[in-house]
Amino acid sequence: MKPANSLMSGLGTTVFEVMSALAREHQSVNLGQGFPDDKGPEAVRAAAATFLLEGHNQYPPMMGLPELRQAVAEHAKRFQGLDIDWQSEVLVTSGATEALADCLFGLIEPGDEVVLVEPLYDSYLPIVRRAGGIPKLVRLQPPAWDLPREELAAAFGPRTKLILFNTPMNPCSKVFDREELEFIAGLCRQHDAYAVCDEVYEHIIFDGRRHVSMMGLPGMRDRAVRIGSAGKSFSLTGWKVGYVTASREVMKSIAKTHQFMTFTTPPNLQWGAATGLRLDDAYFSTLASDMQTKRDFLANALEKIGFDVLPAHGTYFVTTDFRPLGFNGTDEDFCRHITVEAGVTAVPVSAFYDTVDAAPRHLARFCFCKHDSTLEQAVERLSKHFTK
Repeated sequence: MKPANSLMSGLGTTVFEVMSALAREHQSVNLGQGFPDDKGPEAVRAAAATFLLEGHNQYPPMMGLPELRQAVAEHAKRFQGLDIDWQSEVLVTSGATEALADCLFGLIEPGDEVVLVEPLYDSYLPIVRRAGGIPKLVRLQPPAWDLPREELAAAFGPRTKLILFNTPMNPCSKVFDREELEFIAGLCRQHDAYAVCDEVYEHIIFDGRRHVSMMGLPGMRDRAVRIGSAGKSFSLTGWKVGYVTASREVMKSIAKTHQFMTFTTPPNLQWGAATGLRLDDAYFSTLASDMQTKRDFLANALEKIGFDVLPAHGTYFVTTDFRPLGFNGTDEDFCRHITVEAGVTAVPVSAFYDTVDAAPRHLARFCFCKHDSTLEQAVERLSKHFTK
């Protein structure tokens, strides 16, 4: 048999699946994979259910239901002040990961350089490489995760096609502020590069911070691409409904890629997502405040147990340094140890780097978007284990 694609067949199983399988095997409290326990807003679920029973369940328009695309444009105006043409500048996708693939396959030519920021979501590098892009990696350093401006500027060059980055940022929970984003935007303008902005956690942001979309910065309206997620905004990760916002010309290539990738997304879920995007401001502020309360509970409890807890300004996650507990192995060793011996699962942060050699090996990521009882059980187990 002729070999399959060498890049894709050479990839390992995602760390989330590996750790979740280990958690199931040992009946561990799984704080590794980032999905909420919450059912999601009833109004959103009811809208999707009603449409499933009463609506048109055949192929929707390839770009997405008009109602959802209109809602995405309205949402961008309400929260970011962006004027978006819903007919030509909004695309609905089967999740934000498909949105990323559409953008990268649609914009990258083989040999183009792509700037990425480590640590990074694990799908970024495989998609970039499969599209023929050449990654140029810039690393943030714990615990502050400050933007290394000299290194970032050096990563841009005449072959740079785009920068791909995530804010609020998984896994390190950093929120890029306006000054940092303006620096990145200046590099994009200087090098005539696109910015593909993964903004799926835009509403899960803490301590009075505000999400700033790159698309709203001077000179970026026509070169920034904005990706959102109903799964993250409405705690409905299984729905896999994402959306892309881009200028008319940029959208043309992205939409054609989507046309031959998945073509459409279930119409009832699109209808539900449209309902969600039109919820009042109180829903989104409550989402953030509830998640902040969960973050505070878990972070404070882990500190009492003996972890060093790094700042977490957004997303579902807190990153911890486990060295003060006296554990001398790697982050993979530690996450397996607490899964098997303490009955709590986390994810090793080294999994979010291109190579283990470049990664810190003393950090573990815990997810807090769980029921209070789940978090309490995890804390009880960890406390019991480390105070033996």
